[in-house]
Parts: sequence; C-alpha cells; structure tokens
Amino acid sequence: MMAGFLEKLKLIGKSKEQDYSEVDLGQFEEGSGSPEMILRVAELGRVEVLPEIKQEIYTGNIVLVDIAGLKRDKAALDRAIGELKKAIEDVSGDIAGIGDDLIVLVPSGIKIDREKVVGSKD
Repeated sequence: MMAGFLEKLKLIGKSKEQDYSEVDLGQFEEGSGSPEMILRVAELGRVEVLPEIKQEIYTGNIVLVDIAGLKRDKAALDRAIGELKKAIEDVSGDIAGIGDDLIVLVPSGIKIDREKVVGSKD
C-alpha cells in the first residue's frame, strides 16, 4: 500500500515539473533602463533644504515631503510651503497635503486626485 502511494507521488511530482518553465528575471531588475521620473522622499526639518527639494521638482521628479520637523515654526513652514508652491507653478505641476505631516509634489503631466479611494462594500 505504501509503495503504491509513493509511486503516485512520483507521478504527481513529474507532471508538475513539466508545467513550469524558466523565467528570465533580468528584464525586471533595477538598472534595465533609466526611469523618466523618480519618486523622492524628503524631510523638511529646516528651510535650508528647500533648494534641494525644489531641484527635484525642476528635474521632473515626484517628491513626498515630510513637514513634521518644521511644524514647530509656523512662519518658516508657511514660507517653505509658499516656495514649494511657487516651484510647482513654475513647472505646471500639482501639490497636495496627505494627512498632517506629508505633502506630495508632482511635475507637469500628473494631476493629484484629492478624493480618497474607497473600497467596495461587498
């Protein structure tokens, strides 16, 4: 009885091996072409980093900015957001807040939908 069971397992194993084929994952690996746009993450803890963030905008990248470090100084935060809005206007991009501590900056050609995605009630 055990021998018959083992033979069935061998047959099942052989048929499954034939169902699989090798896949070259090299085409999906990093470095297979240069991206047109990059999502960058920045921390806005001091206004001195604004030029670097604005450079990313002018380069055409998407920038996710953590503003939590600058929230203690409302005047500096308002100035920084004003400068980022000006840079976004320069490139015809879009800017939006995400929660209390994040803002996202996108270049021309991308529109930020301010409506939240809601799952179905199935």
